[in-house]
Amino acid sequence: MKICVLGAGMVGGVMARDLAGSHEVTSADRSDAALARLTAHGIATRQLDLADARALAEFVRPFDLVVSAVPGFLGFRTLKTLIEAGKHVADISFFPEDALQLDTLAKDQGVTALVDIGVAPGMDNLILGHHDAHMKVTRFECLVGGLPQHPQAPFNYKAPFSPIDVIEEYTRPARLQRGGQVVTLPALSECETVEFEGVGRLEAFNTDGLRSLLKSMAHIPEMSEKTLRYPGHAALIGALGQAGFFATDPIAVGGASVRPLEVSAKLLLEQWKLAPGEPEFTVMRVTVEGEEHGRRLRHVWEMHDQYDATTGFSSMARTTGFTCTAAANLLLEGKFRRPGVHPPETVGRDAACFDFILAYLQARRVDYRHRSQPL
Repeated sequence: MKICVLGAGMVGGVMARDLAGSHEVTSADRSDAALARLTAHGIATRQLDLADARALAEFVRPFDLVVSAVPGFLGFRTLKTLIEAGKHVADISFFPEDALQLDTLAKDQGVTALVDIGVAPGMDNLILGHHDAHMKVTRFECLVGGLPQHPQAPFNYKAPFSPIDVIEEYTRPARLQRGGQVVTLPALSECETVEFEGVGRLEAFNTDGLRSLLKSMAHIPEMSEKTLRYPGHAALIGALGQAGFFATDPIAVGGASVRPLEVSAKLLLEQWKLAPGEPEFTVMRVTVEGEEHGRRLRHVWEMHDQYDATTGFSSMARTTGFTCTAAANLLLEGKFRRPGVHPPETVGRDAACFDFILAYLQARRVDYRHRSQPL
């Protein structure tokens, strides 16, 4: 099968290399340097301005499937172009728009598009969809974060992707489900301490990660997602926010007009950049509670993945990218082919698809450990 991967960055590059083991893969990006890293692994590349919708539509014409790993600000527009071109899509571009706005278009085009199909959003949605098909769920919680193995003060954090995207997580109000109603709280709020085996003590705070679940799982009374960081990080970021470092309105400085957010992102880029080969890890805990076969049960899924020194793949790229490439193979093998735009929870409701993705991840040493207990 012929696959195109849009975006040759940290995650896009890992996905191209993973898929190239079984398929004919071409990677497209505007960065020659990013593409050169894939050329070294024998992957075909194409330098392309992915913001040019006409050029993109022409480029993807010969491919059986497109995997989209473009920046969030390009994501919705890119997905629309791909659907209009009649291409099946597996998408991890984290864009703010509602992908379901394109559902009718996808159905009209006979296209299947799987969106938000990464680690979070992604695997947490799949897990919830899996259990929601078998039980009356009353509570869902996801705790997730990517962190450096050796934290350095003052931030004790390194960003596996653009700092401006991380700051967006810290500033966008968090939508939760409480008592069957959507409530909005400030990001970084309700910070609590949690323990993870092999990691130790972390802090968890509200972020706006539920996305499609607020609609597709509106029948679940309690739902939340929290981001994990080393203790003290949330207070430091909160102080920067209060001081105006993340403001988007321009201010006058030395006769020039600047946006504080852009300056902060530029400065934090060096502070938060992962050095080549720097070890980091991803940790996740998903809790699903409810009634199953007449019993009150709690299901807990945990994942702890680390940087792979053999391949040079970061943990965040592994856990995000391999979930998406598993979904791409679902589409290619015809295991999930329903025209329309589908969030991961829809895929998770299909037991065969859920098991396929878990097995695909396990074969790449990304393990989700499951346990259940009565309530």
